[in-house]
Parts: sequence; C-alpha cells; structure tokens
Amino acid sequence: MLKKGIKSLLISATVIALCGSATVFAAPTDHSRALAAEQVQQQVNVNSASASEIAASLKGVGSKTAKAIVAYRDANGAFQSLDALTMVKGVGPQTVKKNKQRIVLE
Repeated sequence: MLKKGIKSLLISATVIALCGSATVFAAPTDHSRALAAEQVQQQVNVNSASASEIAASLKGVGSKTAKAIVAYRDANGAFQSLDALTMVKGVGPQTVKKNKQRIVLE
C-alpha cells in the first residue's frame, strides 16, 4: 500500500513539473515580440539625427553627450565607424559597445 502511495506521489510530481516547464518551451510572446520591435525602432543615424533623437535612442547618452556628438559631427564631418564615436568627449568604448545595434552610420 505504501508503494502505491509513493508511486502516485511521484507521478503527480512529474506531471506538475512538466506542466510548469511548458512555458519555457513556448513560442515567443507578444511582449517579447514588442521588445524586439522596440529595439529595431530605436536605431538612430548619428550622422543625421538631432541631439534629442540621439539622446532618446542611445542607452547611457544624455542630452549633454548627444549635443557633443552633433557638435563633433558638425566640426569634423560624418562618422565613418563606430569607433570614431569614441573621439567625442563622454562617449567611451563601453557606450559604443552597448549601443552597437542601435547606431546607424549611413
């Protein structure tokens, strides 16, 4: 009798565990699709965007740094590479790295 109780308990635990893990294997939700779409929409062309557009689109770049990016671009011409952005005061390699997918040069 005790063996039947343990067997039932193990079967119940297995069913519960499998039902709980179903969400791990589920298709992407609308929320994850919205986040992916938001990331794509937040790309910014640093060679043509205004300071406010740059500040709104890039992580870790505020108004002051965005204005510095525009000023550097106006004085030196268009950015030819992502690394060229590090020439702007306030923009370091880490800032460029975390915004790599958001920055457009063309």
